[in-house]
Formats: sequence, structure tokens, C-alpha cells
Amino acid sequence: MSAPTVEAGKTLREGAFGNATGLSCRECGHQIALGPHYACPECFGPLEIAYDFPAVTREQIEAGPANIWRYKALLPVPDDIEQSPNTEPGFTRLLKADNLGRELGIDNLWVKDDSTNPTNSFKDRVVACALSAAREFDAKVFACPSTGNLANAVAAAGARAGIKTVVFIPSNLEQPKQVNSAVFTDNLIAVDGNYDDVNKLASEIAGEEDGWAFVNVNVRPYYAEGSKTLGYEIAEQLGWRLPDQIVIPVASGSQLTKVDKAFQELIKLGLVEDKPYRVYGAQAEGCSPVSVAYKAGVDAIRPVKPDTIAKSLAIGNPADGVYVLDVCRRSGGAVEDITDDQVRDAIVLLARTEGIFTETAGGTTVGVLKKLVETGQLDTSLETVVINTGHGLKTLDAVSERVSARVTIAPSYDAFVAANIL
Repeated sequence: MSAPTVEAGKTLREGAFGNATGLSCRECGHQIALGPHYACPECFGPLEIAYDFPAVTREQIEAGPANIWRYKALLPVPDDIEQSPNTEPGFTRLLKADNLGRELGIDNLWVKDDSTNPTNSFKDRVVACALSAAREFDAKVFACPSTGNLANAVAAAGARAGIKTVVFIPSNLEQPKQVNSAVFTDNLIAVDGNYDDVNKLASEIAGEEDGWAFVNVNVRPYYAEGSKTLGYEIAEQLGWRLPDQIVIPVASGSQLTKVDKAFQELIKLGLVEDKPYRVYGAQAEGCSPVSVAYKAGVDAIRPVKPDTIAKSLAIGNPADGVYVLDVCRRSGGAVEDITDDQVRDAIVLLARTEGIFTETAGGTTVGVLKKLVETGQLDTSLETVVINTGHGLKTLDAVSERVSARVTIAPSYDAFVAANIL
């Protein structure tokens, strides 16, 4: 079999993208060869990876490493991916959340906690896949526009791989996320504007500069596939079964659609039983274009100017918004939103019931879970998974005014008794 082509005069090494066979348009179905492309040449629709999967068994997967590369046969990466320096993300814990479940009235609740990834967010998954693609395309610069977590992951992965990194962020990004990027790279670029402005700039640079791999622009099809590993892990950690319901945060919407894609692939490969499951999307009210469209019963997503503390979800023009609507409607789920105060409350709720300190995105997801129960949109008798995508140390300002020392006492037993602490 000849190596797949990238463009005229260039070829990829054999097996560079594993079982991937090409890029397929999500709108018109047109297929092109594998390469650093993200828009269909026929209709300008988004491209995604097409595969020809071999037979894959549970035993083969379980024998793999305790990271996302246990699923390498289902990803656009080479068979020798473990030999390339990377942050080895994934296989994070799936916790039985009985305390939170009792608080919310849900009989069987789990939290998929991705805050334990190398840079403390799920973005390490997608970046690892993007890094593999950047290597195969001989990229000289590894870059991204980001609302924070992605910048952290790109900077760290680039440092580990020894490739030059440049990360672009909105200038008003939370300080901890800025520090968590700048510690890994000296090319943290703050841009006056919101994420959509930063993304537009990145797209312009990608179109003009040779050798730049923007993880969520010109290598986006490869990058997005990393989110599938969340779905794979949840199914495997549940004993090779799909949950009845899952609640997922929505920024660009890619994570939600790829988790659904992962579930569908597992069904087709015979790795899990084919069963119905409901997918719910979670947004913050200050940036909820997908939720607004869902509630209005329309397909078009009207872009908004973000105004929310949940900055990692603050994408006013989500690329996968229409596909989120399709997944949630098809599965019988919903898309819901909550206020910033409800986000803060949910951060504290998760911490004090399950010992998990989540950032504002996770607060949004847990808060939406609570609202879905209160509004009767979610069946509390069914097994439910909620995804926590990042660690609360990245967004301390969100709750710093809500939590503090209960009281200050003198260093004496009498002072302790007088405080009537319990």
C-alpha cells in the first residue's frame, strides 16, 4: 500500500495516521487526502477524520498503556506513538459521586474527573493528538488560540516534545492560566479582544505562515479526535457499557460531539452493547448561543459577545454548535445554561460533596446538572455521568470571595470552645 499523500510532491510515512484513511466533509461528504486541512474544498464545511478500523478487542485495549494511547487503533496516530515524547494524558479517574447524587436526588451518579491530566484539564488529550499530526507534517511551530486551558496544554506538550510553541490568549484571561502557560513557553501572546478575535487572528496567521501547526485551526480534525478518548474511557471504566445520560460542557462544542462519536464507534466495533443514551450540553448564561438556539427550536447559532466568569467556555461563535444541537436532540437530551452565581455555587457544591475542586467550566456542568434535575429534564433514576474538565486552581477568583476562614481564634482551648465551631 502506498503512503497517503499530503499534497503534490509530498508523502507521509507509512502508518503516519494509523487507521485513518482521509478527511471527510461533515456537510457534503466529500473526501480528500490526509493533510493539514480543515475546510472542505467543495463546500467549505468542516473536515473530520475518516477511518477503516480493524477488529479491535477489549483485551487489546486493556493491555495498552494507562493513557489515551491504549486507544491508538481508534485515533489518527501512528502505531509507535508511545515512542514520541508527549505528556501521556488520559485514563483519568471516574468517581462514584454518591454524596453529590444524594444532594441532587440522582440515584446513580459518576464524575469523570479530567482535572488530573498533566496540565490539569482535558485539553491535554486533544493536544497530544494534534502534536502527533504536527510532527508528521514537519511543523516548525506548534501554536494555538486559547481561552486558557488549551494554551497550558500546548505550551507544556511543546516543551516536552522540543518544538517551538506560540500561544495566543485574550488579554483579560485569568492570571493563573496565564502563568500556567508562560512557565512552559516564552511565547505567550496576549491579544486585546475576546476568544473569537484571537481565533480570527490565528486563522490569518495559519493562512500566511508556512510551518505553523495551529492545533485548533489547520490541524483541527486531528486535534478534535482526542476528545473521543473521554468517551472510550467512560465506557471502559463503567465495565464496557455506556451510561444512560451524560452532561458535557459546551465551548466550541467539539468535546460533546466527539464523545458521542466515541460511543457510536464502540457500538459499531461491538465493544459495548447498543443502547440509547441521552447527551446534555452545559453553557454559562453569559455565553450560551447553543442553549438559546436549542430552547428556541432553531438550527442556526447566533454568535454572541461572551460575558461570563466561565472563560474556558466563552466562545461566542462555536464551530460545532449546530452539531451539538443535532446530538442532543437526536439522543433525547437538551442544552441548558446557568448564571455565573450558579456556577460559583456549583463549584463549592462539588468540592464539599466529593472533594473535587473544579474550575468554572466544571462548575457550569455541575450547575446545569442540578438545573436539569430541578426542571425535570433529566431522569434521576438513570445512570448519569457528569464531566469535570479542569482544576479549580486555575480559576481561584471565581470563588475566592465565597470561601474563607470561618473564624479567627486565639491559640487556646478556651478560645476554641468559645467559638462553638461544631
